[in-house]
Amino acid sequence: MSDDHRYVGARVPRREDARLVTGRARFTGDVRLPGTAHAVVVRSPVAHGRLTRCDVKAALAADGVLDVLTPADAAGVRLPCVALAPGQRMADYPVLEETVRYAGQPVALVVARSEAAARDAAELVDLDFEELPAVVGAHLALAAGAPLLHPEWGANLVTDFALGDPADECEAAIAAAGHVVELTTRLGRVAPYPVEPRGVVASFEDGALTVWTSTQAPHHVRDHVAAALGLGFDRVRVLACDTGGGFGGKEHVYPDETLVCLAAVRLGRPVRWTESRAEHLTATLPARDAVHRARLAFDGDGRFRALHCDILGDLGAHPSNVGISPIAVTALSLPGPYRFDRAGARVRAVVTTTTPTGSYRGFGQPEATWTRERLVDEAARRLGADPVELRLLNLLRPDELPHTSRTWQPYDSGDYPAALEKLRTMVREGRPARPADGRRRGIGFSCHVESTGMGPSEAMRQAGIQSGGYETAVLRMEQDASVVVACGVAAIGQGIETALAQLAADHTGVPLERVRVLLGDTAATPYSPVGSIASRSLVLGGAALVGAAARLREKIVAIAAHQLEAAAGDLEVSGGAVRVKGDPSARRTLAEIALSAWRAWDLPEGMTPGLEERVTYDPAAYTYAFGAHAAAVAVDPETGAVEVEGYWAVNDCGVVVNPAIVEGQIRGGVVQGIGMALTEEVVYGPDGQPAADYLPPYAPDAPPVEVALMRTPSAVTPGGMKGAGEAGIIGPPAAVGNAVAAALPEAADRITATPLTPAAVWSALSEPGDG
Repeated sequence: MSDDHRYVGARVPRREDARLVTGRARFTGDVRLPGTAHAVVVRSPVAHGRLTRCDVKAALAADGVLDVLTPADAAGVRLPCVALAPGQRMADYPVLEETVRYAGQPVALVVARSEAAARDAAELVDLDFEELPAVVGAHLALAAGAPLLHPEWGANLVTDFALGDPADECEAAIAAAGHVVELTTRLGRVAPYPVEPRGVVASFEDGALTVWTSTQAPHHVRDHVAAALGLGFDRVRVLACDTGGGFGGKEHVYPDETLVCLAAVRLGRPVRWTESRAEHLTATLPARDAVHRARLAFDGDGRFRALHCDILGDLGAHPSNVGISPIAVTALSLPGPYRFDRAGARVRAVVTTTTPTGSYRGFGQPEATWTRERLVDEAARRLGADPVELRLLNLLRPDELPHTSRTWQPYDSGDYPAALEKLRTMVREGRPARPADGRRRGIGFSCHVESTGMGPSEAMRQAGIQSGGYETAVLRMEQDASVVVACGVAAIGQGIETALAQLAADHTGVPLERVRVLLGDTAATPYSPVGSIASRSLVLGGAALVGAAARLREKIVAIAAHQLEAAAGDLEVSGGAVRVKGDPSARRTLAEIALSAWRAWDLPEGMTPGLEERVTYDPAAYTYAFGAHAAAVAVDPETGAVEVEGYWAVNDCGVVVNPAIVEGQIRGGVVQGIGMALTEEVVYGPDGQPAADYLPPYAPDAPPVEVALMRTPSAVTPGGMKGAGEAGIIGPPAAVGNAVAAALPEAADRITATPLTPAAVWSALSEPGDG
């Protein structure tokens, strides 16, 4: 509201950090309630089978044990699939059942007075299984005679549909082109692996359930727990504690968390549970794991003509909360920032005897970028062209935007070539030295367009998503002119508390330290259908706040105009006051106006007392951020070891509220993306047992990451913001993969799957190919 903006665009220190670094944060593990019991989840040791025996008598008799829940105790307790694919025959799933479809699936819950007692008693639960054959790998799930996870379906196929241009039109365009590059690619299955694992504390008192949890979407949790347990929504309160990372893995409530809530209801006392690191790799939804057979058609002059991809995704044991949505987003994201005559995809998804797959930062977009950008580099290699110049030839220009892609994505604004040109300059100026150490070096590039601000509610309904997509902000100026912002999005480490405070301070004209932000409490904040996912918290929550501030400004100016006997158009808001332009003495401070408003003193006729505005923002469309990434790698041809020696990223997320937060988000995402590219993968044996090893990158593995920001305001969102939370992770696998391929041209066509471990790279060098 202020006419002299001071905070938007400033590198304001994150206000969250003060409590986080001084030990004053409150994570789920810090919640301490009198009489709290402790839960331990009993998990299946087999990947596929039927539970024929679940004897809990010995466990119930153990010292300190309060309750043991079995499938019979949770009959009818189910969680929904929020995203439904065409033809999907499962709309929800049980939190406990006697059929087991992945190793680590919950089969019982033990509750005791101490965690140690609960763990000891869990060992006493007597389980027997009728083991059934495992099926690991999407193609094996489709093979004739494959074991069926859901025999009533008659197949392991969940869905099969097309997106974008029809397949016959894509085939015709590919056949007419001068050249075609074809690759079969895959991004390995990865885990979100946040610093803080999942955790929940549930308390049931006076017929009401209160849940403290580490979550990205407190209202989502509230809705699903209430429905699952048959409680009125008004009888369930969810408080999102400080969250040590979510990355998509905490965007909904899990079966084990629901069981903890059920135990609290049964016992009438608080129950806590925290996931162990071992449980995280078998119980928290992993992501990625789709195989792409992709073709890029282009003419002799390098102009792209067609792109088509056959996508086969592995959903794990059953469709999760998000179902096939990440795979569909991959298909929708395939064209990226380039122009094509035709582009489309076939989308298939199957079930296997592995942990259900779900959300992870980037949500299908790193997969699309990996496949498309590897194809682009292979096209450049075939043509003998510079990969950057080939991209510049085919990138959409600013004068071509807005543009609807061949897969129906309405790109709003940007300058894609400028981002790549800027990136190339950064690489030229910052390229690391090339010592003669026997290693082979290469630089790889990638470009992407990122859909952000998930939210058009009607579009979500049409896409099969059983949720709204709006956000609401409540903005209140108190009698002393301090400001309170309440919003439904959740703080998950992304700096949203600081960014909303910056917006509120600028638009109300008060100092930043006079703004308080309330988040994460379903009893005190506006309803948020899906919470902080999909790079949407600032785009939608901030837009709602900007709208509320505009209304608040109108009311404040109207009160000042009435009291100063001036026209509203002759007033300005500056320096904590409303004053007549050109007459500093004719002024009313914000505190004087606020006091008048709340006491109903000297207000315009008919005006309602108070200064509080509530605005709901349901966007007309997604916003589309964009970026370009480059990686410099050194590869040891003797061992296959890859080191990332330098990394550069250019990103445009519209109006940047806090550059330091955006740059930090991008750097963090880049490191996660490098982990996906080189070391991280959840691996299963033929029997469906997950490997114990998981190798995320550590601080010494992270290269210097240079970030540059561009700013093309969104014409869709009030405030001009686009999302930035996932931007960093979308480009790195492709940039690193292209750099490895550039370093090893003789094996370039075999750099198609991640992670690019030393063994994988050495094998690619050892295999025959067309390099």
